[in-house]
Amino acid sequence: MDNITAIILGGGRGTRLYPLTKYRAKPAIPLAGKYRLIDITLSNCINSEINRIYVLTQFNSASLNQHISNTYRFSLFSPGIVEVLPAQQTTRSPDWFQGTADAVRKTIPVMDNRGITDYLILSGDHLYRMDYRPFIEHHRKTKADVTLSVIPVSDTRAEGLGLMKTDVDGRVIDFKEKPKGDDLASMTIDTNFLEAPSEDPAATRYLASMGVYVFRKEVLNRLLQANPGLTDFGKDIIPAAISDLNVQAYLFDGYWEDIGTVETFFRANLELVRYPDPLFSFYDTSFRIFSKPRFLPPSKIINCATESSMISDGCIIACSSIKNSIVGIRTRIKEYSVVENALLMGADYYQSDEDLAGDRDQGIPPIGIGSNCVIRNAIIDKNAHIGNNVKIVNKDNLRYADREDQGYAIQSGIVIVLKDAVIPDNTVI
Repeated sequence: MDNITAIILGGGRGTRLYPLTKYRAKPAIPLAGKYRLIDITLSNCINSEINRIYVLTQFNSASLNQHISNTYRFSLFSPGIVEVLPAQQTTRSPDWFQGTADAVRKTIPVMDNRGITDYLILSGDHLYRMDYRPFIEHHRKTKADVTLSVIPVSDTRAEGLGLMKTDVDGRVIDFKEKPKGDDLASMTIDTNFLEAPSEDPAATRYLASMGVYVFRKEVLNRLLQANPGLTDFGKDIIPAAISDLNVQAYLFDGYWEDIGTVETFFRANLELVRYPDPLFSFYDTSFRIFSKPRFLPPSKIINCATESSMISDGCIIACSSIKNSIVGIRTRIKEYSVVENALLMGADYYQSDEDLAGDRDQGIPPIGIGSNCVIRNAIIDKNAHIGNNVKIVNKDNLRYADREDQGYAIQSGIVIVLKDAVIPDNTVI
């Protein structure tokens, strides 16, 4: 795979994931207690022996850039690189990235493209495990100009994705980005072509793009330079390529989730604790997911009831109940608290005695969960200070609420306590 360059798109605003994206880029959002979303795509590349990787960033990118630079370092004696290319204004291009294709157009000139024959274009905010080598081999075997990795989806997911139709040889003959109404109905497919069609045809009525593309080098350069007004791969570049180029579809048969909303992010995380067969697992040693090594101590769990949960490194939990939840790194939970159907992202650091004393003098509770708390159907972002006797249960059963001035918001019925927020003793949300 030495002649492949992977380009990971990580610059979007992530507005549907707000307020989780208030201080960070979407690919930098913590996942499964100790990873970040970007780790999934980078690990797929490394496991696929693709070691020339560029990550394009733009909005709220500081923590993403730091995570990548501190984590992904190949040996000095290896040709591999993982390099962050942030958006920048130049005399030739005074504007920021205008879309996914525009981001690639503006950064390809500064990449080291010697010996490259194909570009692998990836998103930094999807949850899936994929060996890209068979995908690239299919691209070359079919002599394709462009190949899209595709997955069958149902009606409930189709509207938010790019949909396509293919001929009997797998060539894409129609593509629509996030169609609705009659356009959506026109994109239904015959599921008999699938190797393992679903027993329920409604479960796989559409063929969706995963946002995973491979382009021949000269084809991508020509498409980007000949059409400077086309700024997005799904909306512009792929539809424009179908009529004149050999655009192929590669059927992926594994789990894939687009982490596009708070609801999908929350659901995908809690799905990880399902036993014995979660849809995605971090326990496959033949295809590991990498992240920053932190060298934290083991978690200390004292007289707790824990059911269907994942507890990350460096936690201290005393006399509490944890059910169907993920507890992130360095989390502290004091006595007699209850955590159910919740995602606790943990903390970036342990507070020193001086920090604790300073917070105490200002009436601020320590980072973590206090005693006698109840947390249900909630996301607690990093470094949150939650006092004693706090109830985070969405007591008014709201679907949406903006309470950022009080340290939280509600999206799709899920309470989100903001990063670094302070929730005082005896608060009921």
